[in-house]
Amino acid sequence: METTYFDRTALLVGDEAMGRIARARVILFGVGGVGSWVAESLVRTGIRHITLVDSDRVAPTNVNRQMPATSETIGEIKTEAARRRLLAINPEADVRTLTLFYDAETAPQIDLVEYDYIVDAIDSLKDKALLILNATRSGRKFFSSMGAALKMDPTRIKVGEFWSVKGCPLARALRQRFKKEKTYPARKFTCVYSDELLENNGQTEETCDYKARINGSLCHITAIFGMTIAGEIVKDICRN
Repeated sequence: METTYFDRTALLVGDEAMGRIARARVILFGVGGVGSWVAESLVRTGIRHITLVDSDRVAPTNVNRQMPATSETIGEIKTEAARRRLLAINPEADVRTLTLFYDAETAPQIDLVEYDYIVDAIDSLKDKALLILNATRSGRKFFSSMGAALKMDPTRIKVGEFWSVKGCPLARALRQRFKKEKTYPARKFTCVYSDELLENNGQTEETCDYKARINGSLCHITAIFGMTIAGEIVKDICRN
């Protein structure tokens, strides 16, 4: 029965591309509002080999936008909740998990060269910058999500090269960091971003150790960011 799961995909992209999709190896950093939807879309398209990297547990405030977050998974390790969901979609998928926070200490544990595609959906500025540097040096295809918070208009979500991104505070902060440290990405790379910037109107008691403040976000925006990155990966596989 499993062979029928992706028949509609095969009708569009063809059997040869489906073979390449099935063989592609993806590593995804950050299984939150953006990254979780990258994973879901890729596995539904036929990606069989995916590694999820995240250290968090599902929190109540994740329920409004993250694939693995439901009232039943609160408190669970996020990568494991996501893995269970992905295997429910395709039990034959090879879904691996690394429950760790990607930073200078843990980065050497992961050999990026083992993968065909690297996806950055990290929130922390410092660690996002580190992944960008390491991923662009690896020689592998790399896609990065810029800031998906404080946005409501899906029509303003765009795809662009990192140094050409305009109107995104996260992209600007990353560029400033690279220039200040005089350490730059080894090559150009594709980002998903939006130039919309709204303000927080409510309050929350949520806290976070690795960023200065918590910003409001919506599922339809974070999911479109994630689906767009997945789409870029699938397009790349199909045209090669």
